[in-house]
Amino acid sequence: MFSLLVNNPANAKWSQKGVTIAGGKGKGDATNQFHWPYGIFVDDDDQTVVIADYRNHRIMQWKIGDTANGQVVAGGNGAGNGLNQLNRPRDVLIDKETDSLIICDCENQRVVRWSRRSGTTQGEILIDNITCFGLAMDEQRNLYVSDTGKYEVGRYKFGENNGTLVAGGNGQGTGLNQLNYPTYLFVDRQQNVYVSDNNNHRVMKWNKGAKEGIVVAGGQGQGNVLTQLSYPSGLFVDTLGTLYVADTYSHRVMRWTQGAKQGTVIVGGNGRGAGANQLYFPLGLSFDRHSNLYVADNGNSRVQRFSIK
Repeated sequence: MFSLLVNNPANAKWSQKGVTIAGGKGKGDATNQFHWPYGIFVDDDDQTVVIADYRNHRIMQWKIGDTANGQVVAGGNGAGNGLNQLNRPRDVLIDKETDSLIICDCENQRVVRWSRRSGTTQGEILIDNITCFGLAMDEQRNLYVSDTGKYEVGRYKFGENNGTLVAGGNGQGTGLNQLNYPTYLFVDRQQNVYVSDNNNHRVMKWNKGAKEGIVVAGGQGQGNVLTQLSYPSGLFVDTLGTLYVADTYSHRVMRWTQGAKQGTVIVGGNGRGAGANQLYFPLGLSFDRHSNLYVADNGNSRVQRFSIK
């Protein structure tokens, strides 16, 4: 996730009924459908959302307000390792500097870049031999990538295939210096890295240069009480340092203020389902600059927007 500066009020509340802004037409490969949406990125400047459409091996772009159809902006040529193909992409972000998409091309074990200019038919490899899951970029345009095979997060400069270790890297485990299946990421303005430590059911914060992380959400075993998370996924941190996390297997989005021992449910949490007030394995999560919340509602093959009240 990119460190967009979002000023959510401390007492903010969101509509409990989401509006489907993309998909919601069942599972499929038409341009108005998804087959398991994963990571999402909101581009405020041109009012679009880009989504990693995992099982369709493509990146979709939807204009906010046009719920009829999305547009394939990367991949969409079947699963494969050609430069015009993707294989189960899990996350995507927009690099404004080069007007391009940075994509975690998971099954191809690579991070690729696709230009957003019209007429683009293939991407280029930025990093290879990496079992990537999540991506983030800081204000200096360093790229952060979680590696589920090595249980670590690396920071990369463009043009480098070898990154600098910033989280984990001490094998699979539950220690504060370890991760167990790191998925989505967020990097704040101080280059502190937040990691969804998926199989440890916690979110870790690794301060810049730290040798171990701090548990900032969950870490009390798998469960759905307010002190717990269950396979957490997408992350966002606002300017107050408040953490928002897609609590995937509890079908809800939670908010954890700094130093809190428990979170609050801000949307979902009404059981697994397809209702407007329900989610079904939420994965990617983002905000726009007006503090509206966007959730990749994976099991429902849709993206939901929850408006700030």
